[in-house]
Amino acid sequence: MGVYIIAEAGVNHNGDIHLAKRLIEAAKYAGADAVKFQTFKTEKIIGKFAQKAEYQVENTGSAESQYDMVKKLELTYDQFTELRDYCIQKEITFISTPDETDSLDYLADIGVPLIKIGSTEVTNLKFLKEIARKKLPIILSTGMSTLGEVELAINTIYSEGNREVTLMHATTDYPTMAEDVNLKAMITMKDAFKVPVGYSDHTLGNEAAVAAVALGAVVIEKHFTLDKNMEGPDHAASMTPEELKSFVYAIRTTEKLLGDGIKKPTKKEERTIEAARRSIVASRDLEAGMVLTENMIEFKRPGTGLKPEFIKFVLGRKLKNSLKEDQLITLDDI
Repeated sequence: MGVYIIAEAGVNHNGDIHLAKRLIEAAKYAGADAVKFQTFKTEKIIGKFAQKAEYQVENTGSAESQYDMVKKLELTYDQFTELRDYCIQKEITFISTPDETDSLDYLADIGVPLIKIGSTEVTNLKFLKEIARKKLPIILSTGMSTLGEVELAINTIYSEGNREVTLMHATTDYPTMAEDVNLKAMITMKDAFKVPVGYSDHTLGNEAAVAAVALGAVVIEKHFTLDKNMEGPDHAASMTPEELKSFVYAIRTTEKLLGDGIKKPTKKEERTIEAARRSIVASRDLEAGMVLTENMIEFKRPGTGLKPEFIKFVLGRKLKNSLKEDQLITLDDI
């Protein structure tokens, strides 16, 4: 199986199920493996006095609270069931991140294939235990985390008997600047915990994800939107459907470039060998009975004869047949 590409719709539907369905269509169009939303009850995750994150203030202003901003982005469980069914119809996998226990229970009940946990929950150990008990594969984003916090989180999940964990390196900043990406931290987690790793990409462009795939990421997640100019906290740092399609293409091309790791000629190279490689040939006209010496031999194309490495089997041997200049010297000639 190739890299698993998650098109992160998140809350870019702005609380409108019709926009959410269009996002599903766009994710399918782009070639993503799955489309992911966020399922939550605002009052269960955000206090009414919580301030917005810096990037949220930059994208939506400071007039309203974080609670009021997020409440407008909420969909009902019935609407998510409708979205799941629409994903089935469109033949793309439906995923949603649960942000609290009720939503976790709901998503497990409607048959999501895995649980994607956001970076905000790395230190929420009680919730991690509840997630682990669902016995579903887990993808855990690790933005804002230290290696020690990730270790505690993964051990908490393991303590419930669930070892199907993929760790996502991430930087919780929208958009993330190149100097803050630190893809080598993904390798650090892979080596430290011996688990599959991926990258939740909040940069602008394709380069970070392509590099992550080259470094061994097996899951890539990317935010996308129908319109970067829409009102909401995540649109500005998200890809358009066309950009997402190019993003998926870049990852699939990178997979092809990486290959299987076996060093061998390709089928096309095998055909090129005959024209491009060199063989042992007569450096001039040679008569039968001559004992071959180095000055009687050259290495020239085509590559259909004896390889130059076999010269030790030719030197000092007597010719049985006369040869013309540039004629291949075969074992039958000596």
